[in-house]
Amino acid sequence: MSHALPASLPAHDVATDGGDTGHARWEGDGTEWRLVLAGSWQHDGLPAPPPALPMAPDTRLSFDCTALQHWQPAFAATLWQTLAPLARAGVSLDMAGLPNALQPLLALSLPPPDQPRPGAAGPSDDPAPEPQWRKTLVFVGDLLGALGRLVRGRSAMRVSDWLWQIEQTGPRSLPIVLLVATLVGLIVAYMGAAQLQRFGAQSFIADLVTISVVREIAALVVGIVLAGRVGAAFAAQIGSMRAGEEIDALTTLGVDPVEHLVLPRMLALLITGPLLTLCAGMAGLAIGGAVAVGLYDVPAAAYLNTTREALTGQDLFVGLAKGSVYAVLVALAGCRQGLNAGRSAQAVGEATTAAVVQAIVWMVIAASVLTVIFQRLGI
Repeated sequence: MSHALPASLPAHDVATDGGDTGHARWEGDGTEWRLVLAGSWQHDGLPAPPPALPMAPDTRLSFDCTALQHWQPAFAATLWQTLAPLARAGVSLDMAGLPNALQPLLALSLPPPDQPRPGAAGPSDDPAPEPQWRKTLVFVGDLLGALGRLVRGRSAMRVSDWLWQIEQTGPRSLPIVLLVATLVGLIVAYMGAAQLQRFGAQSFIADLVTISVVREIAALVVGIVLAGRVGAAFAAQIGSMRAGEEIDALTTLGVDPVEHLVLPRMLALLITGPLLTLCAGMAGLAIGGAVAVGLYDVPAAAYLNTTREALTGQDLFVGLAKGSVYAVLVALAGCRQGLNAGRSAQAVGEATTAAVVQAIVWMVIAASVLTVIFQRLGI
């Protein structure tokens, strides 16, 4: 809520006047104050706030720079030194009256209000935390805006960053994906064949392994592996950059963190996700064939023919589509938690854990929804 200040406030004798240089004047009374800046500022010091200015959260300070003619970059440091104690005390700083170039710099650099000591008496004035769903919607909106700029050819994303992320998320994830897919495929083939053998239906082992692995298991294995290996890494990397104020530095330099950090990672997983799913499916089919031929005496030629007949283009499409969706969800969860992490080592660790849990929950929900949709469509 904006507060209208009177046209003239009581002036105090705390002022600086250097002739052709800048001069300042504190005006106000009670909880409404204004700092008037005029002239040309270079290396001049600002006057200290008057003793009558309450250093309390209910105090409001605005600025009047209509008569400010010129200022050097050193003036920003001088202004910060004067306003930092007020910001720590919780004084409300209305920066709308400052030059446009100073507003974002001060907004990022001024310290937050001092937190009350544990056990201190008095009501808490801390604002309510922003809901998690709202943070997620804002993050998705920023990502869609970055994708729109990429489509129009106006994105600042570097191709080298995208290729680097493809190498990190694809080839480096392939060994663990193949290992897990092989072991899971072995379990599915062995348990399924054990049940089919009771009815003398060993010839249907290929149908069971092909449909279950290609449509569901391969994509889910890839999603879980990527959540633990890649999603956690995304959250840790971006969260560490936030804790080290590197993201704030990018914002100050005019670089969009979503375009620079999130977009290459998301597009990389969009490419590597279906490719890893395809490799996982092939590994599952291979181990299923080994179980059928080696343990249940199914002829190798018969297994291959049955697999070729059971594997349809629709099954392959469903598996690759689910693998792509799971990979995107992993990227969204990891990058979202990293960008919204706190500024401490503990907060980065919590964001990393939350990224893995959130990615798995999102994948389970997406698997349920996609299964119903594909069944309704007859795919």
